[in-house]
Amino acid sequence: MGNSFHKIAMRFVLLLGVVSLFADMTYEAARSIHGPYLALLGVTGAVIGFTAGLGELLGYGLRFFFGLLSDKTRRYWAITIVGYVVNLLAVPLLALANHWGLAVALIMAERVGKAIRTPARDVMLSHAAAAVGRGWGFAVHEAMDQVGAMVGPIIVMVVLAVNGSYRLAFAVLALPASLAIAVLIMARITFPQPQNLESGADNHNAHNPGELPSVFWLYLGAIGLVAAGFADYPLIAFHIKSHNIFEDKWIPLLYSCAMGIDALAALAFGHWYDKKGVFVLVTAIAVSSTFAFFAFSFIPALIVAGVVLWGVGMGAQESIIRAVVADIVPVRKRGTGFGLFNACYGIAWFIGSAIMGILYDFSLPAMIIMSFVCQIVSLPLFVQIHKRLSKSGAMR
Repeated sequence: MGNSFHKIAMRFVLLLGVVSLFADMTYEAARSIHGPYLALLGVTGAVIGFTAGLGELLGYGLRFFFGLLSDKTRRYWAITIVGYVVNLLAVPLLALANHWGLAVALIMAERVGKAIRTPARDVMLSHAAAAVGRGWGFAVHEAMDQVGAMVGPIIVMVVLAVNGSYRLAFAVLALPASLAIAVLIMARITFPQPQNLESGADNHNAHNPGELPSVFWLYLGAIGLVAAGFADYPLIAFHIKSHNIFEDKWIPLLYSCAMGIDALAALAFGHWYDKKGVFVLVTAIAVSSTFAFFAFSFIPALIVAGVVLWGVGMGAQESIIRAVVADIVPVRKRGTGFGLFNACYGIAWFIGSAIMGILYDFSLPAMIIMSFVCQIVSLPLFVQIHKRLSKSGAMR
């Protein structure tokens, strides 16, 4: 019976992974050229940093409300589908933007769509991950997610190399957006009740009466520090564009490489997480925390190294951190837990991105130091979280 649940659950993980593959092919391709596109429309580094931060604030902050909504209504599929439609249709519409204000509004709409669908989607994914291993389930999903994030920037790179038109690059992304929505509908038809997948698995926190544990709040603080110090790629791309370090067509390719590193890191850290627990995050953050020293240099080879380290950090953040939430939050509060977690993460990212954008215009060394210090300070907190979870037996 266990092996049967494992296979069925893995099919669900893979199907949602295909949805994310096409979705990321769409909006990560767009994000890879947001920085230079906004630069062409006449914005400053502060506006880039503010836009990236506000996008993350909306994309993460609003998840709290939609997480509550998903737990209250239990309409996980309906909320997920609406979110994906808003998330994906905003991208090709950027081809019609003729002013930076409209472009920023569409970028915000894309992030809001992601806020709508992510908590509900992650709750459904967590049910399947219970049967295949929390870390591995979320890691496989993240890896497929990042395959799309690799291919998407390559598509826009080819468009820019052949045509040189940012508008055409955005318009082409209507195709993967449509495919993502089509596969999502197929998943809804095939798995109408994904919560049944967890009923056949060993749900280690089923005894929990439904309260968010105290260690969850400590975890929010630690992740908030990491988010505050983790510069978004548009600021890195803006740095490259402003100083003409690479030609425009290579900027999305560099992002694509980072997404490839992200995928490999997610699989490695996800597998390791199922064996060692939260301590894996300590290693991941320690490795990636120095990325800003390289990514914001003026030497091409160092920038490449910095983006690779940035990809390692993203791989850990996009896979393991969700697995931890699923492991420590009880089933009945999981939508709320994911929503609250993402809201705090987004607020921290917004504040950090806005400050780093301002510092970039006035003192690049200060911005780099801020990025590094915020991430390093989080490490003792993660060590404490690991000890508490290991002692309580919350980690398998």
